Amino acid sequence: MLSGKVLLITGAGQGIGRATALAAAQAGAAVVVNDIDADAAQSVVDEIRQSGGRAVAEVTAIGVNGAAEACVGRAVEAFGRLDALFSNAGVLRDSVLWKTEDDAFDLVLSTHLRGTFQCGRAAARQFKAQGGGGSLILAASPAGQLGNFGQGAYAAAKAGIVGMMRSWTLELARDRVTVNAIVPTALTRMTATIPALAPHVAAMERGEPLPAQLRARHGIGTAADIAPLVVFLASDAARGVSGQCIGIGGDRLSLWSHPAEIRTDLHAQGWTPEALAAQWESFSDGAVQRVGVPLDFD
Repeated sequence: MLSGKVLLITGAGQGIGRATALAAAQAGAAVVVNDIDADAAQSVVDEIRQSGGRAVAEVTAIGVNGAAEACVGRAVEAFGRLDALFSNAGVLRDSVLWKTEDDAFDLVLSTHLRGTFQCGRAAARQFKAQGGGGSLILAASPAGQLGNFGQGAYAAAKAGIVGMMRSWTLELARDRVTVNAIVPTALTRMTATIPALAPHVAAMERGEPLPAQLRARHGIGTAADIAPLVVFLASDAARGVSGQCIGIGGDRLSLWSHPAEIRTDLHAQGWTPEALAAQWESFSDGAVQRVGVPLDFD
């Protein structure tokens, strides 16, 4: 499905990134494996090569100036071009608002949001220079869609990524570059820090099958369950898919809506605080939106 294509994956030393790198190589792509951990990146490269695939490593911290250009440059140097980017690198520093330190907030935003911006920009410049289009695949999150307790920085970064996706879809359409965000839900090192999921992560690591309800109702599976969507979006079969926020996890595929007004009302000469107070209950009845990622997985 990806024969002849070159795919750059950031944060590919483990978890979703690693699973996607292996799946992309199996589908015929040459893969640039980026990670901050040199041993992890090289391990993925070795595994791909041992299976007859093509891969190189680029060890750098995403979000640092020059890292994105180094990753794209590595793709061009090793394989002559770049066809798709999966911007996946991430970090967590979960903390409630009043306990969040500036350094932790900055690290999360730098890695996720700034890193995605820089990688997207470097890839877009390469796509435009070589012609023929390309694919930007950006990692979003349920936290960015709904919010999550203790994840203000992470939710802000992921919501920002979806916002950039929508703008980039418009900006790159003329160059035949598709831009999509995926909302993955999988048991990984990052989700192991969520108390409600920790027992399932432990069970998975023991080799036990995941409950059917977790995979179907909640759409939570393994990292390998995420990879097929990235492979599809990087392929020619998805050339008509752009500007979408697509969820995948376990057995479940979903399409997220874009924000839109769900109800409107008018008040002649503008609204006053008193008019808002009098109207709010009837105006908002049945329309107030829920917040928070559901965490009841029993």
